[in-house]
Amino acid sequence: MHAPAPEKRLAPSEGEIAGIAMPTWRLIALGLGLVVLAAIPLVLKNFYIFQITLAIIYAIAILGLNLLTGFNGQFSLGHSAFYAIGAYTAAILMDQYDVAYYWTLPIAGIICFVAGFLFGLPALRLEGIYLALATFALAVAMPQILKLSPLEHWTGGVQGIVILKPNAPFGLPFNPDQWLYYFTFAVALALFLCAYNLVSSRTGRAMKAIRDNSVAAKAMGVNLSLYKSLTFGVSALYTGVAGALGGIVVQFVAPDSFTFALSVALFVGLVVGGVGSIAGALFGAWFVLFVPNIAEHVSKGLAGAVYGIMLILLIYLMPSGLAGLVRLVVMRFARAARG
Repeated sequence: MHAPAPEKRLAPSEGEIAGIAMPTWRLIALGLGLVVLAAIPLVLKNFYIFQITLAIIYAIAILGLNLLTGFNGQFSLGHSAFYAIGAYTAAILMDQYDVAYYWTLPIAGIICFVAGFLFGLPALRLEGIYLALATFALAVAMPQILKLSPLEHWTGGVQGIVILKPNAPFGLPFNPDQWLYYFTFAVALALFLCAYNLVSSRTGRAMKAIRDNSVAAKAMGVNLSLYKSLTFGVSALYTGVAGALGGIVVQFVAPDSFTFALSVALFVGLVVGGVGSIAGALFGAWFVLFVPNIAEHVSKGLAGAVYGIMLILLIYLMPSGLAGLVRLVVMRFARAARG
């Protein structure tokens, strides 16, 4: 006579914490976050609203770089060039052709997508440090290109272009800073949702397969050339939209605003936030925008040294970025909740 089989107790899956489904927790956290973000312009002064708006814009640009580097494995140090193209597209259209600011975003995105795709085609022969060097050359060349005399009629040369902040439409009771915050937040939310759907789709799996092992991906039928070029284009599109938003919010574009230092800042935001993490772009943007100011408050004469020390400590203590730290904390709480 066989003994009855012991009842199997299913261990909590990765999607559950203390018996509650993780999607529920995520929805609750997302809802609370949206409420907080929506209330920010109503309780803060215009200067702080402006700063947070810039952080959201940097998050979009870092997300674009993350799609290329974190999810596809292509290394770029030239995304300041696409940011500049997007910013100048918006500024020129608004200043010289009276195009509404919201129409400049898709136009800037399309132009940057084409530019990124075309740049990605010859870059297919390059990998690793060689691709990084090619994109570095693009970042260094872009400010000089914008200063060329034949383009000065459109770009304004070294003096750049000044544009006006748009007012809130439909008689909404918001000042320009508040309205641009909500507008930027809505655009960022849409782009983050698109990025999440992209990396979760069949295309996203192909992108990550190329990152993990391009030889195996090719053997499985993945078109390396097509996916690499398209990823470069989509990455440039995100960064170009961020650049257009940045130009509208700052109200000024000039060649020296888009130097190689901007590319380095985006790369730092990528690493600090978490490579291969969509939410990490938000953490990286906050670090890039606010930590240098904190370092300057600590010591004005040694702000660069303080910033460097903080960056080194973060890399050593959190090698998977701030997003990785958040995941670790959530897992610890989950284990504690399960007893």
